[in-house]
Amino acid sequence: MNPKVDWYFSKTKRWHEELVQLRMFVLDCGLTEELKWGVPCYTFRNSNIILIHVFKEYCALLFMKGVLLKDVKGILVQQTENVQAARQIRFTSVKEIVKMKAIIKAYIKEAIEIEKAGLKVELKKTSEFKMPEEFQNVLDDIPELKVAFYNLTPGRQRGYLLHFSSAKQAKTREARIEKCVQKILDGKGLDD
Repeated sequence: MNPKVDWYFSKTKRWHEELVQLRMFVLDCGLTEELKWGVPCYTFRNSNIILIHVFKEYCALLFMKGVLLKDVKGILVQQTENVQAARQIRFTSVKEIVKMKAIIKAYIKEAIEIEKAGLKVELKKTSEFKMPEEFQNVLDDIPELKVAFYNLTPGRQRGYLLHFSSAKQAKTREARIEKCVQKILDGKGLDD
C-alpha cells in the first residue's frame, strides 16, 4: 500500500467498501500502487496496468490494455465507442466483488502477462477518425487553420475530431468548431 494513495480511499464515501476490497485484490497480485490522474493506478515494471475509479452508478477496475484480454467471462465493458484500448469491469456492491474474487485476480494476472510479453494495442491512426464535413469546410476556407491543425500532435487532432463529431446537429458542430478555431491557431489542444 502506498500511503500517498490512502487519501483517495478515505475521501470516497459512496463506494468506500467496494474500493477497499478492490484495492486488496489488486495489491495481492503484486502490482505497485501509485496515484496518477487523481486515481489509484497499479503498475508493473513502470507500466500502467489497472486504474480503480468511481462513477455515480458504479465503481470499476479499468484495464489499460483490456482490449487484449481474452475476457472469457464476457465482463469487460468498453467505456465509450471511442475508447480503443481500455476496458472496465464494473461493480455495484462488495458482495459482487467478493463473489468475483477469483475471476478478478485471473484477469489481473492475464493483464500482467500481457505486459510481460510486451504486447501493444494497435490504435487507430488519426487519419482513420471521421472528419466532420463542417470542420473540413472551415479548414478549406482558412489555410492557416489547416496548417495549424495538422501541426498539432495526433492526440490533440483526435481530441478535436472526437469533440466535433460527437455533436448530433450540424449547428452544434459549427458552434464547437468556431469556439476552437483560436485554440487550434495557438497550437493548443482541446483541454490545454
